[in-house]
Amino acid sequence: MAAAAFLIRDAGMAPSAITILEASDNDGGALDGAGNAETGWLIRGGREMEEQFECLWDLYRSIPSLEIPEASVLDEVWQVNQADPSTSPVRAMCNRGQPLADRDRLTLTGKARREIIALILTDEDELAGKTIADVLSGDFMTSNFWLFWRSMFAFETWHSAIEMKRYLARFVHQILGLKDLHTLKFTRYNQQESLSRPLATWLADQGVVFRHGVKVTNVAVDASGRTKVATHLDWLENGAVTGVDLGPADLVFVTNGSMVENSRWGDHHTPAPIDTTIGEGSVWQLWRNIAAQDAVFGNPDVFCSDTKKSRWLSATVTTRDARIPELVKRITGRDPFSGKIITGGPVTIADSSWLMSWVVSRQPHFKGQPEGQMVAWLYGLFSDVPGDYVKKPMQDCTGEEITREWLFHMGVPMDQIDDIAATGATTRPCLMPFITAQFMPRAPADRPKVVPDGSINLAFLGQFAETPRDTVFTTEYSVRTAMEAVYTLCGVRRAVPDVSDGIFDVRMLLQAAAELRDGEKVPASGLIRHLTQGTEIDDLLERYGLV
Repeated sequence: MAAAAFLIRDAGMAPSAITILEASDNDGGALDGAGNAETGWLIRGGREMEEQFECLWDLYRSIPSLEIPEASVLDEVWQVNQADPSTSPVRAMCNRGQPLADRDRLTLTGKARREIIALILTDEDELAGKTIADVLSGDFMTSNFWLFWRSMFAFETWHSAIEMKRYLARFVHQILGLKDLHTLKFTRYNQQESLSRPLATWLADQGVVFRHGVKVTNVAVDASGRTKVATHLDWLENGAVTGVDLGPADLVFVTNGSMVENSRWGDHHTPAPIDTTIGEGSVWQLWRNIAAQDAVFGNPDVFCSDTKKSRWLSATVTTRDARIPELVKRITGRDPFSGKIITGGPVTIADSSWLMSWVVSRQPHFKGQPEGQMVAWLYGLFSDVPGDYVKKPMQDCTGEEITREWLFHMGVPMDQIDDIAATGATTRPCLMPFITAQFMPRAPADRPKVVPDGSINLAFLGQFAETPRDTVFTTEYSVRTAMEAVYTLCGVRRAVPDVSDGIFDVRMLLQAAAELRDGEKVPASGLIRHLTQGTEIDDLLERYGLV
């Protein structure tokens, strides 16, 4: 949808010439929000956003708000966050409902700080195939920094060192907000209603054609000459195999790979099933079929072939009475029904075997949510190990069992946990086998370039296309790849905004370095000079106290 908007706004294409082929019945990919007040609301996940998402906000300055007359979605988001800025009252907790004692510190040793900065400055070619555990030691893994970072961004120790490096460089300024999440920006409602729906509405009003239930199975590409030309699309629609021939002037934008492919829901009494099948009509099989034609189209199996390392489980809690909202109020000190920020992002349970985190966004989180009903979102990064109260893996649990585990860690008296879980909420678990597939260890060529070398009418979009320096698992990455694809294939004479990479801002580096030292002042005298002279990193770190 972002690519369609840029084709209209910046490339001058007639909206009626644009067709979106969508396999699902909904628009917006992972930006979902569904369900109802009776059977339970549904949230697979939520994207954290910030001021430096230049491409995302550039898109939404042009999309009309559905909430505020004569305003854009950007205006709407800005107004919401100006009136109610994000802060986290309890970033981490432990001991059954108690705030983590040292939650205001990152607890990094000098060795861990050295490793962080050295990783930021390492070339990606040197990190090909390496994991986070390969480049960061136990000193780092036992820090609060890692606890906050991994629960905010969903990293595991076996994930890609390249992606970790990019995140550290791209979000160096987020180090300043790790402990209270004040740098984050949130929409008024869930991201389906606040982001996807306004964009889809505007595109449809312009005349863009949406075709749902269409599963594209292949893009045939003629790569026999010096150029690469998409010549035919194959797809499945209503069980029938069909397709269309393409000419060099027909532009094809492909989302290759999916984080939420095969997402499966359980309910309060049924675990979410695990479905790792990749068959014809799957977006992963689509990428495999394209990649088989030329190595320049990437290597999908690097990302989708080990779902035990790319999956975790989330759950949506819809409350049935006041008991759970009162519990949230006691822990956060904030009224869930105030209409304002509650947790401001994830609250991580440091001693949870599942490494569970929970979020209560502004309520109502859905427009159709009735007064007095609260929606919370839970997730566990270790969904394959037994819980602390429910002695079974999270992925094998019903919604009621997941609620029990959450209430246990929230400090509910033992004799009340089971009753509140049974009667105080409806919880819907969701198992996502590919949710962190984009973080799997990789080499630079495993993701195809947004516009592959020599391509004249084919581009790739989303979390599995490659654009330098930016970070996957973000709304910004999806929109950036769309902008880059349209501007390149259409020759738009407008620059794609540069990545806001804080490591190249010396003042930001100094602030972040001070934060890495838990607020101790970092001497600036001479540091700028040595940074610009390329002083060896070890000498730099020791001379200016960064370790």
